[in-house]
Amino acid sequence: MPRPRRTFTREFEVQAVKLATEQGYSYAEAARQLGVRENRIRTRKKSLDAEWGGADSGGGTRPTLDAERHRLRVENKRLPLDHDILKKAAAFFARECT
Repeated sequence: MPRPRRTFTREFEVQAVKLATEQGYSYAEAARQLGVRENRIRTRKKSLDAEWGGADSGGGTRPTLDAERHRLRVENKRLPLDHDILKKAAAFFARECT
């Protein structure tokens, strides 16, 4: 008699994909730990990429890694300006104190 088909919640599948992509596990390792087939995680990742607006879908909201990468790039552009301002302020106050 065949086993009944298992169903998974969306939260479980999202966490499974995050385990394989963000936490450095391979798809096989993540599947073994969760007791699912490797193909299940790969397929769900493809559908989530399309849903989140991955490279193939052409738009949508950014997944957490892309959003973090974008935020860091913006911050890296701003840091030299902050550094210059602080350097000039330190020089200004050093002149006043002497």
